[in-house]
Amino acid sequence: MSTSFVPRLVNPPGGDPGLYLRLAHEGGALLFDLGENATLSPRELLRVSHVFVSHTHMDHFVGFDRLLRLCLARERTLPLYGPPGLAANVTGKLAGYTWNLTEAYPLVLEVRELEGERMRGTRFAAREAFRPVALGDAPFTGAALETPSLRVEAVTLDHGIPCLAFAVQETRRLNVRGGSLAALGLVPGRWLTRLKQAVREGLPDASELPVEDAPAAAPRRLPLGLLRERLLVEAPGQRVVYVTDVAFVAANRRRIVSLARGADLLFCEAVFLDSDRHHATRRRHLTARQAGSLAREAGVRRLEVFHFSPRYEADPEALAREAEAAFRGTLEADRPDDEA
Repeated sequence: MSTSFVPRLVNPPGGDPGLYLRLAHEGGALLFDLGENATLSPRELLRVSHVFVSHTHMDHFVGFDRLLRLCLARERTLPLYGPPGLAANVTGKLAGYTWNLTEAYPLVLEVRELEGERMRGTRFAAREAFRPVALGDAPFTGAALETPSLRVEAVTLDHGIPCLAFAVQETRRLNVRGGSLAALGLVPGRWLTRLKQAVREGLPDASELPVEDAPAAAPRRLPLGLLRERLLVEAPGQRVVYVTDVAFVAANRRRIVSLARGADLLFCEAVFLDSDRHHATRRRHLTARQAGSLAREAGVRRLEVFHFSPRYEADPEALAREAEAAFRGTLEADRPDDEA
């Protein structure tokens, strides 16, 4: 079975937080957080179609400049989603440079701040020296981004400041039935991606799509309805969740568990060991035990922890072991002190 989402941490667990999610069948990628990103090649960064920022502490935002530099002379609009204040932070970043020679540059940044039930937009165009222009508000009902193939959900958590957690949900997973291509005299190819996209977009069954036959066969087109019925089978879509920089309090626990419920993969911070939970409480971060407890309660299939404190650099695997023990139930689950 093919995989639509191919996620990986931008850095090792002790480095700056960040998640790179490649969209295998679309050729693009989503980027969660803008910490140090030298591990991503220019080609990988240029595949990014949308950026999602949890908050703008330095280790989550210092990589903005590199992404901007790579995109600067390219004709594209790059949306960035984040908490209230993101537009001001982007304005501050841009104000650190001189933009007197960018009149011909076509790059546009569109910042979307998620607050309550509203999504506030601000536009920054290179040819206008990145002067901020308000785009107005739009309703926000939990989904920051929706396309025919995926939805990115966001919830606000408490880190002493608003901090966003994100879930990427594949709207419809469409797999090719085993042996079905040969039965119709067809061969695999990029046309299957176009077929799946047409089904996701809800095109009429009578629409005709070009198909690929054996090399010697003449080109032909077949009805979408026939291709959908004979070739495709629908399965539950993937769900990948990204949670970082949150206090272990009851409100956060409820929102994280709801967001991550049944996820295929949860990326969750695990900054301290349980023996150092006083540091976690003071810094409004999670322990590895708490990360594992949340993953177990949410019923996720797999947990991957990151954002390890440098104090554990001699044995970083201790954090992964503790998180996995809580996730598997061999270590008693933790509960927030303010739990009712």
